[in-house]
Amino acid sequence: MPNPPSGVIHDIGYRKYDGPRLGRRQVTRALFAQSLRGAYGLGRSARAKVLPMLLLGVMCLPAFIITVIANVTSSITGELPLAYSRYAVVTQGILTIFVAAQAPASLSRDLRFKTVPLYFSRPLERSDYVLAKFAGLATALFLLLTAPLLIMYVGALLAEFPVGRETGDVLLALVGAAVFAVVFAGVGLVIASLTPRRGLGVAAIITVFALSFAAVSALQGIIRYEVGNADLAGWLGLLSPITLVDGFQSWVLDASSSAVAPPPGDAGGVVYVLVTFAVIGACWALLNLRYRKVSVS
Repeated sequence: MPNPPSGVIHDIGYRKYDGPRLGRRQVTRALFAQSLRGAYGLGRSARAKVLPMLLLGVMCLPAFIITVIANVTSSITGELPLAYSRYAVVTQGILTIFVAAQAPASLSRDLRFKTVPLYFSRPLERSDYVLAKFAGLATALFLLLTAPLLIMYVGALLAEFPVGRETGDVLLALVGAAVFAVVFAGVGLVIASLTPRRGLGVAAIITVFALSFAAVSALQGIIRYEVGNADLAGWLGLLSPITLVDGFQSWVLDASSSAVAPPPGDAGGVVYVLVTFAVIGACWALLNLRYRKVSVS
C-alpha cells in the first residue's frame, strides 16, 4: 500500500531578523531624518531635487554679492551692506516658496494616499509623528537660512572686519533664524495638514504669508507716515508671521529691523515675544489635534 502524501517545508532562503527591536525614539528619529532629507529632495527623484536646490542657490546668491561688495568697499564702510538679522526678511519670498513647496509634500501626500495608518501601525504615537515632521521642516528652513549667513560671515572675516563684532552679530542672527524657521514651519504645516491636495496647500501657504506681509507692511506705512502714529503701526506687526518674528528679534536680540515699524516700546516688545511663543504653541497644539482625528483604518 503506497504511503499517504505528506507536507514538505522548503527552505527558500529567507532569514529571520535577529537584531534589536527599536522603539518610539528610534522610529521618530528615522521619520525626522526622512522628513529633513525629503525637504531637499534627497532620497527622491531628480525632479524632486530641482526646486529645493534651486531655492538654496537663489538664497545664497545675495550673500555672495554682499560679500563681494563688502570686500571691495571694506576700507570705506567698515561693515556689511546688509545686517545679518535683516537677511531673513529681505529673502522672505524665497522662504515662503520653500515652505509652500515642502510643507504639503511632507503632510498632504500622507493624507491623500492614506499612508498615515502605516506610520501608526508601528510603535509611534501621533505626537511623535507631529514632532518628527515639525522638527524636520524647521531644521530644513534653519539650514536654508544658515548657509547665506555663514557666507556673509566668512566674507566679513576676509574683509578684515572685527572678528568679535561679526561673530556676535552672526550668532544673534542664527538665533533669529531659528525662530523664523520654527514659526514658518509651524504655520506652513498647519495649513498643509488641512487638505490632502498638494496644490491647494501650496496656494494657501503662499497666500497667507505673502498677503499678510504685504497688507501689514502697507498699513504700517500708511499709519506711520501718513497718519503719524508710529505706535499703532508697530502693533500691526503682530498680524503677520514675518513682521512678528522680525519684531521679536529686534527687541529680544537688539537686531536691525526690516519692518516699517518696530515694536512700540518695551511693552510692545514683551507682547511680541509672548505672541511669537503663542503662535508656535498654537501650531503644535493644532497639529496634534488634527492628527488625533486622522483615521487609522
